[in-house]
Amino acid sequence: MKKNKGKVLLGIAVLMLGLVSGCGSTTASKDSGNIKIGGDLELSGNVATFGQSVLNAVNLAFEDQNKKGGVLGKQIQFITADNKSDAGESTSAITKLITQDNVVAVLGAVTSSNTKAAVPVATDNKIPLITPTATNAEVTVNKDGSLNSWVFRSCFLDPFQGKVAANFVLNTLKVKNAAVFIDQKDDYSKGLAAEFSKDIKAGGGTITDTENYVGGDKDFKATLTRIKASNPDVVFVPGYYNEVGLIVKQGRELGITVPFVGGDGWDSAKLPELAGAANLNNTYFVNHMWADDPATKPFVEAYKAKYNTEPDALAALGYDAAEMLISAIKTAGSTNAEKIRTALENTKDFKGVTGVISVDPKTHNPVKSAVIIKMVDGKKTLLTHVNP
Repeated sequence: MKKNKGKVLLGIAVLMLGLVSGCGSTTASKDSGNIKIGGDLELSGNVATFGQSVLNAVNLAFEDQNKKGGVLGKQIQFITADNKSDAGESTSAITKLITQDNVVAVLGAVTSSNTKAAVPVATDNKIPLITPTATNAEVTVNKDGSLNSWVFRSCFLDPFQGKVAANFVLNTLKVKNAAVFIDQKDDYSKGLAAEFSKDIKAGGGTITDTENYVGGDKDFKATLTRIKASNPDVVFVPGYYNEVGLIVKQGRELGITVPFVGGDGWDSAKLPELAGAANLNNTYFVNHMWADDPATKPFVEAYKAKYNTEPDALAALGYDAAEMLISAIKTAGSTNAEKIRTALENTKDFKGVTGVISVDPKTHNPVKSAVIIKMVDGKKTLLTHVNP
């Protein structure tokens, strides 16, 4: 009995030692010497190609920096969480990244709705959040004018691109009667449509019809028939490529021959596949960069060499967001969240691949240019640059 008791006590001692060792191992992984950065990204779901573009570009930026010795003598560890293109999942994703993975900053999300869902978590935990691509104005500044002080972005805003699109319709296409087709559950689509409509009216134009759809819809013919009946000179579709491709295709099949115009949510290699190359003739969209611009071309070549495909604008914005964060950590000389936030807030004349970026400390928004893209036989062509 005593012998068995001794074995039991020995077993308990070994078990306790294992538990202590396990705790030590966990602590060691948290303090492994790497700088942990999170990615709250749309890696599945409706806009998964956008999330993958950003992921690829951020990986490219961090891998390049790690080859140079990392930041502050440490390697960057990029930890991603799939928000599944869903706002609720985005909240869960950023919560995991901050509370379980112990990241010092988060990149993402891609869409405005998913980013807005992440903002309260970043704010409550006082962790910097940089969205590469969320263009809705309320991502950084609330309706009441209060600043989301832990949130930044590397992209322009919907009020700017909405105005660019409206001015293009009025001054370049030289038409004044526009129909608008909105994703009624998406903040990006609603915000961009509101700005476009306001600016069309301010320029002496008319909104002939405003119709709604929901992301994920496949059949738009009944609504497009109403749009056609309103006799517009142009149809503005501020949506994402999955629906836009089908809308353009079905619109052409119904005999809508006027231009379709949209925003940066159109920029995907999937768009010609969904719409059909010929159907995209006489369509235009506002975007963040042109691949052949001198500041952009080296990034485009590096991206193509690594991934064997040409990057879209969202990839370029993801790269800029990653590089902005790297620069901020270097400037801060620390991974302290408050110091990183201050460095981001004071970003000036940062030379990104989508242009020179200066952050307005009052809004956390960058001042940037835009481009107008014209689709020709399924290929993007540059029409013009537009300065703010």
